Amino acid sequence: MRPLRIPAVQAALSFILAQWMQFCFATIRWTHENQTVAQDVWTRGGGVLCAFWHSRIALSPACWPLKKAQPAKALISLSADGQFIAKAVALQGFPAIRGSSSNKDKTDRDKGGSQALRAGLRQLKIGALAITPDGPRGPARQMAEGLPMMAKISKVPTLFIGMSCSPAIRLNSWDRAIIPLPFGRGAIVWDVADYPNGEDLDHVRLDWAERLNAVEARADAITGLKP
Repeated sequence: MRPLRIPAVQAALSFILAQWMQFCFATIRWTHENQTVAQDVWTRGGGVLCAFWHSRIALSPACWPLKKAQPAKALISLSADGQFIAKAVALQGFPAIRGSSSNKDKTDRDKGGSQALRAGLRQLKIGALAITPDGPRGPARQMAEGLPMMAKISKVPTLFIGMSCSPAIRLNSWDRAIIPLPFGRGAIVWDVADYPNGEDLDHVRLDWAERLNAVEARADAITGLKP
């Protein structure tokens, strides 16, 4: 049995990861770029989609100030690894909606995609929903249709969030996920878009993937994190 499938182990590791993340966030020297677009969204309130690549999940709580932004939930996969991450993120004030947002085939829908879509749309009526549009299986930095589809249906803005820190631990995972280290340099870069009326879903998907790549690359350039 994989260790992450044991509830007690999962709970303990989630707590440790959450505490480690908070310690790192408090000691990292952060640079924020183009934050005014996020502040406008926070001031306006209501629904918003928050998109970042799967490799940056461990940095994501640092980008959302709970005291001045709308309440947020995270869309996290039904896998054992997803459950581990969901608990760590929930301990920092971001409860999870479980399921896949990709909706590429019947298998995804059976793994909670349809239910997650409905729950996500309900969340977008009142607050923020965080999505990793290349998760849960990749390929890394290739956007599935779930994010633009939810933006089209909900008619809420989408924030593209690039996050980086250096030094950092790179996991040997499909997405080369980053775990922060303390006392380093961090960067958060924002961009924002609404779903363009009448635009083809696939065209929007490709365009938004480029925009998300751009903010992440900019964040990496600020911190000096190597690809």
